[in-house]
Amino acid sequence: MNLSLFIRDHMEEIMKEWMVFAKKNAPSDGDMTDLALKDHAKEILITIAADIETHQSSKQQYDKSQGNKDDYERDSAASNHGELRQASNFSLLQLSSEFRALRATVLRLWLPQIQTVSEDIAYEMIRFNEAIDQGLAESIVTYSARTDQTRDLFLAVLGHDLRAPLATVASVGSILSHEGVPAVKLAGLGKTVQRSAMLMSTMVTDLLGFARLQMGAGMPTKKEFINAYDVCEAAAADAHAMYPNTKIVFRSSGEIIGYFDSVRLQQLLTNLLINAAQYSEKNRDVILEAEGSEKHIVFKVINFGEVIPPESLKLFFNL
Repeated sequence: MNLSLFIRDHMEEIMKEWMVFAKKNAPSDGDMTDLALKDHAKEILITIAADIETHQSSKQQYDKSQGNKDDYERDSAASNHGELRQASNFSLLQLSSEFRALRATVLRLWLPQIQTVSEDIAYEMIRFNEAIDQGLAESIVTYSARTDQTRDLFLAVLGHDLRAPLATVASVGSILSHEGVPAVKLAGLGKTVQRSAMLMSTMVTDLLGFARLQMGAGMPTKKEFINAYDVCEAAAADAHAMYPNTKIVFRSSGEIIGYFDSVRLQQLLTNLLINAAQYSEKNRDVILEAEGSEKHIVFKVINFGEVIPPESLKLFFNL
């Protein structure tokens, strides 16, 4: 039977085996649905079948065998598969093994139906292997691109977030360098430095985890039941240390207690307050509001300054 036709006629059988392998191959710390595990597998197989049927010149065959990157499609099913597998914390080895398993599955199911390995059959096998390699290459390109993007984003966020606790420590150091600091203030200043040191220690731990895992497991988080009031006060204090001439006002209503990663929440609020202070009008307060209800907590950071252009808003979450 023609290989491309076999792939189309036995799609469900091939997909079933893909799912079994994907479940075994998935990261142990994830809980992926069947739909996420299937991903673009069917579209990849359809593309492979179409590629086998497409006429290919000697030059095209040579370019493909040499891995000419100009031939890689940036929006193919395989490309999207590589990007989503990186986002789902698959390693590059796990991604490669999926294509190896796909190759083995198709050939294992197809070859028993072949009576004689003719020249046409051999050619179809060559074209099939080329298509598998092409799909793997396209997946690796987008996987690697997303990995680079994640790394650059992580390092940019780390550099940005370190500024606030460093500014707090510098501010306390400046206060302590002057004589006559009341003893009653020393305990509070000590707690402030301790809090900033713990925050920076967490960031260093993140950096070590990044170096070890290359962001394969994403940004680590640790949720616990906390009172967000303390986190908001700490964020306001850190932002004020960065912009001492700006008054940071914190207001709360209702219960703001829930499950949070206190460090991540403080980083988030501190960064928002710092940005608000940086672009706020002079002599105007920056306000942090936290409003709790039975179902959720709403945090608001308010400043007074120029309105963000609409064309810039859509870029905020373009990561």
